[in-house]
Amino acid sequence: MTNIAIFVSGSGTNCENLIKHFSGSSEVCCALVVSNKSDAYALVRAERLGVPTAVVNKTELHDEQHTLSLLRQYAIDFIVLAGFLPLIPDYLIAAFPRRIVNLHPALLPKFGGKGMWGHHVHEAVKAAGESETGMTVHYVTPVCDGGEIIAQYRCALSPDDSVEDIAEKEHQLEMQYFPLAVEKVILSL
Repeated sequence: MTNIAIFVSGSGTNCENLIKHFSGSSEVCCALVVSNKSDAYALVRAERLGVPTAVVNKTELHDEQHTLSLLRQYAIDFIVLAGFLPLIPDYLIAAFPRRIVNLHPALLPKFGGKGMWGHHVHEAVKAAGESETGMTVHYVTPVCDGGEIIAQYRCALSPDDSVEDIAEKEHQLEMQYFPLAVEKVILSL
């Protein structure tokens, strides 16, 4: 059994989707949901589905002993970033080599890096007049959005699509493919 921790900052639709996807799995267990925000709705979603939660503030996230102790307490083997906004500290990347993946709401390397999250990404895609968008699942490295790409999924855009339309199309890809991409990586370990 591979125990995963899902790191989140926001509403948690991907977090909930992952928990539901792996519920009943004999190979993967969503053992913990970690947020940097105590008011993240993802924590409510996780608790409703019976998954333990923890809030780790910025100071605690950068405290190697604190965070690694928390992850050991839940026997975490793998970390999934599902809308987690802070950069992952180097010590955590070293402790989980090729065992931390991130979901990015664009086709990296386009529209990645510092400040490129959520609506900022979709606004940039619209401003660039892109004919397609998509999502990228990649390994986390010390370079923001610079890790090896695991999977990308695409959808067409029309010039009439609003930023909200782009966001919705990309979100549908996340709902369909993110759990499958995570599962594939974990089962290949």
